[in-house]
Amino acid sequence: MKVDFLVIGSGIAGLTFALKAANYGSVCIVTKKQLEDTNTQYAQGGIASVMYNPDSFEKHIQDTLTAGAGLCNEEVVRTIVNEAPMRINDLIQWGIEFDKNADGRFDLVREGGHSQPRILHYKDKTGNEIQKVLSKRAREHKNITILEYHFALDLITQHHIGIEVKRGMPDIECYGAYIHDLKSNRIFKILAKITFVASGGIGNIYAITTNPLVATGDGIAMVYRAKGYCENMEFIQFHPTAFYHTSERPSFLITEALRGFGAKLKTIQGYYFMKDFDKRQELAPRDIVARSIDYMLKKTGDEYVLLDATHLNKNELIERFPTIYAKCLGKGIDITKDPIPVVPAAHYLCGGIKVDINGKTTINYLYAGGECASTGMHGANRLASNSLIEAIVIAHRAVQHASSLIKKIKHKENIPDWNDEGTTHPKEMILITQNFKELQQMMMNYVGIVRTNDRLTRAFDRLKILYNETEALYKKTKISPQLCELRNAINVAYLIIRAASERKQNIGLHYNLDNENHHATF
Repeated sequence: MKVDFLVIGSGIAGLTFALKAANYGSVCIVTKKQLEDTNTQYAQGGIASVMYNPDSFEKHIQDTLTAGAGLCNEEVVRTIVNEAPMRINDLIQWGIEFDKNADGRFDLVREGGHSQPRILHYKDKTGNEIQKVLSKRAREHKNITILEYHFALDLITQHHIGIEVKRGMPDIECYGAYIHDLKSNRIFKILAKITFVASGGIGNIYAITTNPLVATGDGIAMVYRAKGYCENMEFIQFHPTAFYHTSERPSFLITEALRGFGAKLKTIQGYYFMKDFDKRQELAPRDIVARSIDYMLKKTGDEYVLLDATHLNKNELIERFPTIYAKCLGKGIDITKDPIPVVPAAHYLCGGIKVDINGKTTINYLYAGGECASTGMHGANRLASNSLIEAIVIAHRAVQHASSLIKKIKHKENIPDWNDEGTTHPKEMILITQNFKELQQMMMNYVGIVRTNDRLTRAFDRLKILYNETEALYKKTKISPQLCELRNAINVAYLIIRAASERKQNIGLHYNLDNENHHATF
């Protein structure tokens, strides 16, 4: 199969790129589940953009830089913030109806770390609305082919035609990808002039996460194996308030907007503790809130804390947060009368595949956007609701950059078919599933919100065993999505542990008790 543009992933970044690239050529979207099974669908809070006075681009820029703890790329931040209103207009033109006040202006809300209300939203299910509208547009577009239940196995480079490829070489080229049709069990190649990786996050390498089950870091692992660069992998954002339910995966996210609306955190014993950690209290950035909760859980021995909204206006609470109200009610909790049990959960990766302001990776003809990419926007900590706007701005710029090259690029010939000669079907899936569970527990306990040198060393030692077992199994076993996800997750875990071990300063989302600048309060 040959196309002009291959898109791996179907969240806001992938669909935006596909819809815009379809103006310049043929597009194929590959997604390992249904088109709608993405992190975007689960984004409750909203999308950040300066819309009205007294807000300003400079205020949004400074809020982002402050949250990023000095590691943001200021040029990238300024570009994304300045272009945000235009990309919001794209979403509106596609049919997304953000909530408005009675006066017809957008109902902007404020979230942690923001100095002004600038979050556009659709009830408490903004991501779901964006996903639904963009998916419908993509399904209807004549230039877009959608391959659901197709797993991208590996990117195709010179390596596959017998040329040695090393990380750092300036002339590595991407020619497309090997794809596994999960329904027919057929592996084939898609040759593309431009490939855009938008495979989402990595939450499912952790035991507790708000991410859907598909978030196993596949794109990051593929690019790393293709000898591309990744960066800032130690900066894992844990959402402070996921609904506490021991048997539910993914964990249901209780949006930060509820704290912005006035909900307060307290221990089971009823102590409101955020005043002890930050003057902004519940509106402090997520890393501070998550560490504060983690500290209190370790201090009290409790399994969760409580998010209390019972003092807020009942009718406004239900109207503003209907999804959360219904979800909690289904679990026997009326949020107008009862506090919500919450715990931190792995939520968002601030690092990822290293790209420039146009989404270009260190491999030619290969771009990336969305959560799998590291643009420099988030630095050491993502400001709330900045991810959706980053995704759509970078996707737009990637199309603009790539479309100028498309006529000069020719499809690569003589790419060999996938070779699995000599492999057999696995005799026991438990060899895969148990290793994945072990990886998730290890990452949660040793490479979570708070780290130590001993925990990181132990994690790396355990990971080496998992890596060797999985690679041995991969070499002799027929391809399966479970095996590929495990292999990808181990690759990503390695990048996180290595980056966390090398970071000797506590900054943003990375917090090591053995670092010199450790302090008991955050």
